[in-house]
Amino acid sequence: MVRFAANLSTMFNEVPFIERFARAANAGFRGVECLFPYMEPAEKIAALLREHHLAQILFNMPAGDWSLGDRGMACLPGREKVFAEGVHKALEYALILGCKQVHAMAGKWNSQFTQEQQCKCYIKNIQYSADVMAEYGINVLIEPINAHDIPDYFLTTQKQAESLLETIGRKNVFIQLDLYHCQVMEGDLLRTIERLWGKFSHIQIASVPERHEPDTGEVNYFWLFKKLDAMGYQGWLGCEYYPADHTEKGLGWLVKSQS
Repeated sequence: MVRFAANLSTMFNEVPFIERFARAANAGFRGVECLFPYMEPAEKIAALLREHHLAQILFNMPAGDWSLGDRGMACLPGREKVFAEGVHKALEYALILGCKQVHAMAGKWNSQFTQEQQCKCYIKNIQYSADVMAEYGINVLIEPINAHDIPDYFLTTQKQAESLLETIGRKNVFIQLDLYHCQVMEGDLLRTIERLWGKFSHIQIASVPERHEPDTGEVNYFWLFKKLDAMGYQGWLGCEYYPADHTEKGLGWLVKSQS
């Protein structure tokens, strides 16, 4: 049976971040993920994970100044030092939280640089992060994000990610397969999953187009859950969606998926 991780940056926003661990556990989740955990000490989060018998499945490396429009730094020449500092900050949290996967946001295309310069910078930075994390058995994930949610984002399609994986050439680098973003940009979800099998280590879900609970919208997620089960998927499904109403009120889909 597929396993679901609550995204504590998008779900349970009725309460402060630090209180969402208990809410997720009480709702039946056994794993959690989030965008950025750095607003709280890692030791405090680790204690909450232990208290509520939760596993930290994933979080993002520092992504720059979000309020100023940063959406990662991996593809930005001149910011390699800051990126590297973020890698080590993420490693510190990953080790304390027992988390085996971290996502490196790519950043946006910047007209100050050529595409070739940004591609080379991205590849070098991901290789660096992978080499740092490999010593501790941690995977680095790269995620295509649709061009509507983040215009000018460097990495937008699974085919682009596949090509980059080959060039990066590190065994601990995988695709973070967000089916919401994939449906918006490419569709053909089952065939994409089949084609990418072995190249992704984490899946995320949300309805399309509203990015709400997975039992609404144009994607038949329950059918995909059964397919993933039949294919022997061993990873987690991260619920990176924005509840249409109160989080617990919309969790009927979770009960249905486990029946």
